[in-house]
Amino acid sequence: MKTPVIQEEPEEPRRGALDAPEPENPGSPRLPAPRRKFMSRPAEWVRTRPLVAFFVLAYALSWAPVPFGSFFAPGALIAALIVVSVSQGTAGLRELVSRLIRWRVHWIWYVAAIAVPLTVHFAAMGSNMAFGAPAPSTGDIAPWYGIALAIGMNMVNPFGGPFSEEPSFRGFAQPGLQKRRSPLAATAILAVLITGWHAPLFFISSFGLEPHEALTTVALTFWYGWLFNQAGGSALLALLAHATEGSVNTEDLWPSGADATRETWLYFGLWCAVAVCLVLAHRRFWTAKAPPGAQEPPERRTQTIVTES
Repeated sequence: MKTPVIQEEPEEPRRGALDAPEPENPGSPRLPAPRRKFMSRPAEWVRTRPLVAFFVLAYALSWAPVPFGSFFAPGALIAALIVVSVSQGTAGLRELVSRLIRWRVHWIWYVAAIAVPLTVHFAAMGSNMAFGAPAPSTGDIAPWYGIALAIGMNMVNPFGGPFSEEPSFRGFAQPGLQKRRSPLAATAILAVLITGWHAPLFFISSFGLEPHEALTTVALTFWYGWLFNQAGGSALLALLAHATEGSVNTEDLWPSGADATRETWLYFGLWCAVAVCLVLAHRRFWTAKAPPGAQEPPERRTQTIVTES
């Protein structure tokens, strides 16, 4: 006869020789609790609130050099690796890496990841010229192979925004938010948090950004979130789209003045149009449950062992 037996871990592990209490020293104060219990409290907090821990740590690491006029973009990726290691262990790290190398998706999503950002860039440039901006010289526009090289470099640059943000914000945070929320709610929350993470960039003069450009970050978050979900939770496709968007800077064609300001607002308006069209044209997707590959995997259940008696 086979009897299922569920093995449960004891509440308190057995103490070995290394776990014996330290001898008391009359001249030193007595510790209120064992050190290992004190050290386990932060880890337990991370395991129970991984998303909160991730964003707190990402903000802290990336904003640490702000007083010195800098910003540490890899802080987001480092925060994701730390939180996943503590909360999910090796299995979580494998899942994070698998999303980053998930390349077996329909070819149409590769086309969209490259074509949509380039279309928005060149549409903004053309609209600006239609409103009176002078046409840039051909030497100011990079050839196609230069753009391709820039995209490749942005995808692998460990200190750049795309490589730091997509494995962490899309590869880790978005699936966690979509575990109990619709893609629309999860992406809206993520848009606010990502824009807040970028906030110092809009006030440090060396980055050349204006506060109103934060609105573009909100619109882009909806585009990246939509692509991530459509590609079955592939952070690689989101990384490709982000690297493409960052490889062309049409604002540099008009360094200053009314033409440069108009270019910024046109670029923002076009990305808002993309985001609104995605939400309105694909309403059922945004309000339904996220695809399985774009959700955080379910927790492992207790293993049942069958023994013969």
